Amino acid sequence: MADSTLSKFVEQALQEGASRADTEQALVEAGWSREQIQDAMDSFADVAFRVPVPRPRPQVSARDAFMYLVMFAMLYISAYQLGNLLFQFINLGFPDPLTDHTASTNSRIRWATSSLLVAFPVFLFVAHRISRRIARDPAQRNSAIRKWLTYLTMSLAVCIIVGDLISLLNGVLSGELTARFLLKTVVVGVIAGGIFSYYFWSMRADDEALAR
Repeated sequence: MADSTLSKFVEQALQEGASRADTEQALVEAGWSREQIQDAMDSFADVAFRVPVPRPRPQVSARDAFMYLVMFAMLYISAYQLGNLLFQFINLGFPDPLTDHTASTNSRIRWATSSLLVAFPVFLFVAHRISRRIARDPAQRNSAIRKWLTYLTMSLAVCIIVGDLISLLNGVLSGELTARFLLKTVVVGVIAGGIFSYYFWSMRADDEALAR
C-alpha cells in the first residue's frame, strides 16, 4: 500500500492538471524510490475524468487466504513427491548395491504416486478457481496474500536451485559425479527452475495487467 502522504500528493497533482509523467519526475527528484512512486501512481486509474479516479484495492479475506494457502501447499507437496518419484526411478535404473532395497523403493514409488494423484489435481482445481476469479475481477492480481506467497515460493525455488548447483559443483570437485547423482541433481534443478520460471512470468503478467 502506498504511503498516505505520497498518495495525497499524487491525487492533488493529478487533480490540478499535472501529467502523470511530470508527477513521477517531480517525485524522483524529491528522492522517492521508483517502487514507491509506481505504487502511488497505480492507486489511480489512467482515465479521463475531472478528478483522479482511484483504482479498487482488493481486501484480504479469510477465503482468499484459505484458497492461496491450499494451492501453494498442494504445489509444494506435488513438487516434492514428483522429485521423490523420479528419484526412485533413478535408484531402480542405477542401483547402488550398498544402499538400495527394492522393497523400500517400491513402497516409496507407491507413496509418491498416491500423493501426486491426490495433491496435484487439488492444486489444479484451486488454481483454476483462482484464475476464474481473477478473470472476473482483475484487481485480485494485486492481492497481498497472492504476492507474498508467490514471492515466498520463488525465494524457496531460488534457494533450492542454488543448493542444487552447490551440490553439483561439490560432486565435480570431489570426483564423485556419478550418473545417479547427476540425474538427481538435474531433477531437482528442473522442478525448482520450472516453478520459479512460471511464477516469475506470472508476476510479470500481473504487473503488466495492472499497469494498463
